[in-house]
Amino acid sequence: MYSIVETETMCDHSRQRFDSFSEWSDEDLLLEYRLTSRRELFEELVQRYERSLFTYLCRYIGNAEDAEEVFQSAFMKVHLKIEQFEEGRKFRPWLYRIATNIAIDRMRRRQNVPKISNESDFESNEEDSFCFTQILADNEPLPFDSADTKEQMIRLHHAIAELPEQLRSVLNVVYFQGFSYRDAAEALEIPFGTVKTRLSNAFRKLSSALK
Repeated sequence: MYSIVETETMCDHSRQRFDSFSEWSDEDLLLEYRLTSRRELFEELVQRYERSLFTYLCRYIGNAEDAEEVFQSAFMKVHLKIEQFEEGRKFRPWLYRIATNIAIDRMRRRQNVPKISNESDFESNEEDSFCFTQILADNEPLPFDSADTKEQMIRLHHAIAELPEQLRSVLNVVYFQGFSYRDAAEALEIPFGTVKTRLSNAFRKLSSALK
């Protein structure tokens, strides 16, 4: 039979093991939070995305104050919609889809982004497609790699800001956030092939901007 001191020590060790979240996946944290409502589980998720999601939103919206508000709104919606998260799916694309939709709504309310009804405005046909894989295969430098002067980087950042919202969003999640095409498609709620086409068009426009 354990003494009171031994029992408390064992509980402390158990609590330390449970509170060490470094080995937990995002999905495990969210599902456990849904079951237990432990605040520290949700706080761990927020901390994991504090830098990457905020940076994405800053690039997307172009305003740090608005990005902060969208960031907070996104995690509030994660909390409110947690029952809709299906076990077996990935958390990251789901989070970014929520954040992107909030950002779009916010920008449209401010009349910064016109509602786009014609997909063909920003998508080329197969013959004109400038494939990202072709860039890599031809060993051509990416626009970000070839911008070797401060003036070019400034021009490039302006060119990114001037991209159509559809192209900019794909560029942000794939190039800057490191999403796979499939995860980007889920996050932005567009077909897999559309991700590749929009990314190709974005790189083509940025390459032209540096020229």
